[in-house]
Amino acid sequence: MIANKETAVTETATKAPKQKSESSLRHKAAFVTGIFKNNPLFIAVLGTCPALAVVTTSFETALGMGILFTFVLVCSNVIISLLRKLIPEEIEIPAFIVIIAAFVTIVKRFTNAFIPNLYASLGVFLSLIVVNCVVLGRAEAFAKYNGPLDSLLDGLGNGIGYTLAIVIIALIREILGTGWLTFGKVFTFIPTYSLPILKVASFDFSRSVFTNAAGGFIVFGVVLFVINAITLHKQNKKKFELKKQRMNAAKTAKKGA
Repeated sequence: MIANKETAVTETATKAPKQKSESSLRHKAAFVTGIFKNNPLFIAVLGTCPALAVVTTSFETALGMGILFTFVLVCSNVIISLLRKLIPEEIEIPAFIVIIAAFVTIVKRFTNAFIPNLYASLGVFLSLIVVNCVVLGRAEAFAKYNGPLDSLLDGLGNGIGYTLAIVIIALIREILGTGWLTFGKVFTFIPTYSLPILKVASFDFSRSVFTNAAGGFIVFGVVLFVINAITLHKQNKKKFELKKQRMNAAKTAKKGA
């Protein structure tokens, strides 16, 4: 009896750290995947409309859009996760849209009241968050199947990943299109400062095409090309190393024979 009790206690003590480890790995994966491995814009190529439009012609506008987008994504993910067992399957999509629309309305009112320049810069793209592929996609693919904590981390990770992506595109477009990097124009609560990058003395190396839709496509295409080239290089490197290890193992086996 005593031996059985001791065995049960030992098994429970062994299982507890294992479960904790699996849980933390799951939480980490939910957060990190959306930032790098499955970035909504650069890898999944979702939510491209704001990324190619006026949103990404300014670093500040893109950053503001990313923050608001992340807020809506996190909040909608958590609420949908909490209500996932109460929402009938037949009306899932309409219910998801209503929940997302509620948070978009909050964001619009807040932005219009406190950051009017950002509200004016984003225009219709702020309202279009309601039907954004990333927000609806995470609700449908993740939040309705997972708990609130995992859904929160998933929303935060994908929000950060999307923000990072549009900020990179906006940074490139603003510098190449205007020659300047401007702060304080949209976020009026910080001092206004313009940093000349492509404008040196009387020379102007900027090209206005990058502030147009065509420039957005060019920058987006080049960034995707660079990311795919780096990914392909890493994959080929891993294959080469694996092949090398197999050859070395085969040589060692022949020598042993």
